[in-house]
Amino acid sequence: MTTPSCPPISDENWPADIADMQTGFAGALNVYRTMAHHPALLRAWAPLRQHIVKDSALGAVRSELVILRAAHRMGSAYEWAHHVSRARALGISDARIRGMAGTPDGDDGLIAGAVDALFDEARLPSHIERAISAAFGQQAVFDIMATVGFYSVLGYILMTFYTPIDQGVADEMSKHPL
Repeated sequence: MTTPSCPPISDENWPADIADMQTGFAGALNVYRTMAHHPALLRAWAPLRQHIVKDSALGAVRSELVILRAAHRMGSAYEWAHHVSRARALGISDARIRGMAGTPDGDDGLIAGAVDALFDEARLPSHIERAISAAFGQQAVFDIMATVGFYSVLGYILMTFYTPIDQGVADEMSKHPL
């Protein structure tokens, strides 16, 4: 693995202007410890993260499926490993998780098709937008787009700076590979 040019910031070197964020989500994962090199961005990121991760109209399971597909499409090993772990914690089967890297059917296929369209066409074609709206609601259409955008930015950061997978997740993937 390449040495990170912006390694995750340690507790000892945590920026004073975001000291209040260290004990929350920002200090918990290497991705946010890497973002801490830009304190203003990390602080601005927090409210959107709250919506995408906690309050999305997609719900926890669908959100994870969107993230898994986006991680697969980006080739982000960090996001893939972390969200395999999160998906498992939500009770999503390994077969269903693997499906998000393939050609799933049903609602999972609809989600995969939407993510693929965003990567390939930078928009949702009308038939996909209508199908998602009918299946999950209009707000879910927005949240799929927002989730893909959010995790694309994280993927860019992770892959640019070679952010290492957090040890607990790496250990889990080693002990229980997909």
